[in-house]
Parts: sequence; C-alpha cells; structure tokens
Amino acid sequence: MENGLFPDISDDDYGVICGADEAGRGPLAGPVTAAAVVLPPTFPFEILNDSKKMSEKQRLEAERIIKEKAVAWAVVSLSHKVIDRINILNASLLAMKMAYSKVSKTVHVDTLLVDGNKKPDVDIPVHAVVKGDAKIHEIMAASILAKTERDRIMMLCDARWPEYGYAKHKGYPTEEHREAIRKYGPSPIERMTFQALKDETPSLF
Repeated sequence: MENGLFPDISDDDYGVICGADEAGRGPLAGPVTAAAVVLPPTFPFEILNDSKKMSEKQRLEAERIIKEKAVAWAVVSLSHKVIDRINILNASLLAMKMAYSKVSKTVHVDTLLVDGNKKPDVDIPVHAVVKGDAKIHEIMAASILAKTERDRIMMLCDARWPEYGYAKHKGYPTEEHREAIRKYGPSPIERMTFQALKDETPSLF
C-alpha cells in the first residue's frame, strides 16, 4: 500500500487488507456492482491500474488473473429497483458491504479500504480513500472486477433491449442513451428516481 496515505497508522496496523470498489454510480440504467478483494504478497501488482485507464482487453486479462491468484474475492450487483428504493449512494455502500461480507466468510480481514469518501458500515476498521482506485492495489483489483462484471451484465441487457445501445454506453447518460429514452421511453432497467431521467421523460412524473 502507498506509504503516507494514513500517516497516523503504520503499515503493520492494517494487517490483512481487503479492498472494495463499485462500478455504475453514474448511469441512468442497470445495476450498481461492487467487488471486494484480498491479494497475496506474491500477486503480480504490475498488471493493476485504475480500471478507467485500462482497455477492455487489459481489464479482462487482469480480471482472469485476479480471480485466479487472489486470496479471496467477491462481486455483488444490486438492481435498478434497489437503487430506486434506497438511492444510489446507499446502494453502492450496501453492495460493497455485501461483497466484503462474502470475502470475510472465507478469509480473515483486518482492514477494509474503499474507494471514494464514504464508508460502508462493517464490523472492522474501514477507511475511505479518495481516488483509491489509482492508489491502492486491492482497490484497483476490486475496481477491475466490478467494472468487468457490470459491463458483462449490460451486454446481456443490450441483447434484450438492443434499441437502447447498452453495449456501447453501458447505461451512462450519453446523448445516444438520452435520445433512445426520448424515442422509446424508459427501458425496464432505467433508474426512475434519477433526475436526468425525469428531465428526458417529464410526462411520466
């Protein structure tokens, strides 16, 4: 882990680290997906990076290696219905908590490090790290697993509702996605509580 990130805590105080991150907070459609990962000291850390800076090919190859070599990992997706019910922030934190809980059932974890500035409610010390997906190896790995899994889900959604173009924009509020919403109305996986969606379909609200 990067030295000096938490200067009041020595590296030894962290013990076994689990990193967690989510993908899908910004889209208008589809799930939010979170992952949690514990890596061994022998992991090939050079393959890791901020998932947003990696090509799809790089992410998929890193995903394969993470799943093969990680001490433990878990991925959890929460649907648009859950997001509409509890809001996207709470859904993101809940997904990370659920992913961590799955990991903690298979391996002992001392510290949870999560990307961002909000922390899920878990039973061990947890630190929120702004831009952690570019600083902390465990968070980078979680970011990659979350991103690749969510992209896979959105590809399946594209096959079912091809008119919305989910394979291309993955549900993010691109002009192509907004135009499809205006033309066809919200798809069955749109997040109906998002203001941007209400702006495109005011007659529905």
